[in-house]
Amino acid sequence: MSQNKTKIAAINGSHRGDRGYTHFLINKLFEGAKKEGAACEEIILAQLKINICKGCGVCNTEKHLLKCIYEEKDDVVMIFNKMREADILIYATPIYVFNMSGLMKVFIDRINATGDCNKFRLSESGLFFHHVSKDIYSKPFVTLICCDNFENEISKNVITYFKTFSRFMDAPQVGTIIRRSGKLTGHGESPEKEKQFPKIFESYQAIENAGKELTAFGKISSKTQKKASQDIIPVPFFSLLKNFKWFKKKALEKVKDMQI
Repeated sequence: MSQNKTKIAAINGSHRGDRGYTHFLINKLFEGAKKEGAACEEIILAQLKINICKGCGVCNTEKHLLKCIYEEKDDVVMIFNKMREADILIYATPIYVFNMSGLMKVFIDRINATGDCNKFRLSESGLFFHHVSKDIYSKPFVTLICCDNFENEISKNVITYFKTFSRFMDAPQVGTIIRRSGKLTGHGESPEKEKQFPKIFESYQAIENAGKELTAFGKISSKTQKKASQDIIPVPFFSLLKNFKWFKKKALEKVKDMQI
């Protein structure tokens, strides 16, 4: 890691922008990073103009190579420039219908204009692909995921997506944090709900520690990732029991009684 101040840029893909749980969790991670001296910036996609990639191919023609038709018509180039300046990126998204938010995907689709599809190569992991702009998309990155559901299955698509992204883009994935059960704890805005789930405080502390580790070591330890992503339901062996349908039926009745 450079002797200069580490720069961390978090791309917030939540449609709620600075009002949602994604924003809250980014700030938790930033709290730890700043204690280690990092310079942190949150890029809130919901506050910016991002046009969809039309797949027109103009960005791969000789006259307009690597220049999107929207280059001067929206904020994507500005975001790319901030990504270039960062040492570490955070892709932060809530789960929307079993995947990342549409806002995050629309932004990532604009990668199409940053790679020359006429130049072929092998990625460092041995995958056949085309040229990529490494100064934008090959930075070390963290995936930060949040959702209301407590099922592990709910976030698998996003986890798999960014693993694949890492291998094709030569971008080291230096941490993955999944914060489930957001509604139960009030999305970071309800101290009373949080008191019912004491483990959420362990998780939040781990997310802060993740920021410290990211700044100091350039990656988040597996122990910290596990603690940050832990189940917070106050039931012994919940992580095991939640795999059984009979237990889920009982849990469902309990949640109804709590009137969350």
